[in-house]
Parts: sequence; structure tokens; C-alpha cells
Amino acid sequence: YFDEPSTLDYNGIYKGKYIEFDAKETASKTSFPLSNIHAHQMEFMRDFERQEGIAFFIIFFARRSSFYYLTYKEAEKFWKRAEEGGRKSFRIEELDKDMFFTFGQSVPVPFLDMINKDLQMRDEK
Repeated sequence: YFDEPSTLDYNGIYKGKYIEFDAKETASKTSFPLSNIHAHQMEFMRDFERQEGIAFFIIFFARRSSFYYLTYKEAEKFWKRAEEGGRKSFRIEELDKDMFFTFGQSVPVPFLDMINKDLQMRDEK
């Protein structure tokens, strides 16, 4: 039992980079409520990314049976919009189609493939 909010659910090192991520789920077919993400998680991710770590969420859209790799930067965009009085959720149409997981036969949730995409996008910037 934890008395205070902790960091994220999963952490480790991949290709020499520290990673932290949290798994979330929604029953909605079309959107994800930001109430499923806690302020302390966003603060932790912000600080973690400033130290050159890789922070992200894996979001499972249960009614679609699909997983999405939500980078901290993308989550931050939706979070700020909500803080400024905008939508308190994001719609599936707003998401990058390339960041939905494709499934192979050997790995149920191939998140390392998505981290590789994330690293490539960061290198291109």
C-alpha cells in the first residue's frame, strides 16, 4: 500500500535510454478521458523527459481491441488543452495512425517497436 502517488508503473533501460511508462485502458471506442491520467504522472513525465528519458503511455482501447503508444509530448498537448478549458478527453481521430500497434505472432504488445519509432522521430527533430 502506498500513501502517496508514485511515478509510473513500468521502468527500465532500452538502448541506453531510461524509459518509464504507464498502461491505461478505456472502454470508449472513440475517445480517451484525461481523468484516467493523474497530474503527478504528467509532472513526473515532464521532469523525466527533461533529463532525456523516454516517457509514454500505452493506451488500450478495449472496444476496438487496439493499443496506442502515446508519447509524453502528445499527452502534454491534450493535457494543456484541457487545462485551458478545452476538451477533457482526446478523440481517436486526433491520434497519429502510425503509433497504433501492429501485432505479430510472438509478442502480445510489441512496445519495443513503438519505442524504436519514438527514438527515430526524436532523432529526426
